[in-house]
Amino acid sequence: MMTKIWRRFIAPFLVVMNIAVVVVILVSAQSGKTEIVVEKDVMFEPVELPETVSFAGEKMPLERFYVKEALDRELLSNAYFHSQTIRYIKLVPRYFPIIEPILKEHGIPDDFKYLAVAESGLDPRAISPARAAGFWQLMEGTGKDYGLEINSEVDERYHIEKATHVACEYIKKAYEKFGSWTMVAAAYNRGMNGVNRQVERQKEDDYYDLLITTETARYVYRIVALKLILENPEKYKFYISEEDKYPIIPTKKVEIKGSVANFADYAQKQGLSYKVFKDFNPWLRENELTYSGRKRYWVEIPEL
Repeated sequence: MMTKIWRRFIAPFLVVMNIAVVVVILVSAQSGKTEIVVEKDVMFEPVELPETVSFAGEKMPLERFYVKEALDRELLSNAYFHSQTIRYIKLVPRYFPIIEPILKEHGIPDDFKYLAVAESGLDPRAISPARAAGFWQLMEGTGKDYGLEINSEVDERYHIEKATHVACEYIKKAYEKFGSWTMVAAAYNRGMNGVNRQVERQKEDDYYDLLITTETARYVYRIVALKLILENPEKYKFYISEEDKYPIIPTKKVEIKGSVANFADYAQKQGLSYKVFKDFNPWLRENELTYSGRKRYWVEIPEL
């Protein structure tokens, strides 16, 4: 009988006490929390357009409203595409030192290095849906026309130096035809014949007044937008320290003498993994190389 009475009165009391303890613990924990500060909403502002802009020494006619608005569109697209643009800023120190002297050697304006950014995003392995390949997105026919070796084992469109020389030859030929670096850039995207057809059809040889495909119509503006941002990242709110940028990896050139049966074995003899070897020599497309004796091949060996 006493047991039943105890259960009836004591059990509810214990339940209440347990609840009280839990409440005290929760209140104590809450009082010890760091105060949460709610940040103000991030403000997205329009980009500031320079008063004057040029490409390869040719002034962009910003006094025309449609030119100004087209440049504004591309600046917005790239200034607010943060992950991609930050990566470009990081890659520039690694690849521009390779491109710049070759452009200078051929007498090509330095601004054309930004065309390579627009084409491939500075990705040595870039390939388009149309099968254009490499830094300069060369089509197979164009590469072969300008002397690049392209077959199942070797594709020199992925060889940065050789592809840059070919791009320069194409650019010079286009300049002979159009006499305008801006039109040359458009022709690089659309093809010389494609641009020339519109010039003849519209009786207009000014890129900024040509009605042309959307991609080509935006192309020069995108190059110029990239130029403005990469020349002065801080102006567009990109603050990348020097130590965060990707450095040049020193390499040595080693001649391949004879055929290579297996590049994995070859890489190991050079003290490298197959992956690292291929990263530095993306123009070698297979695991082997047939040497005919008619051409010398040099590979880049990183000095890690």
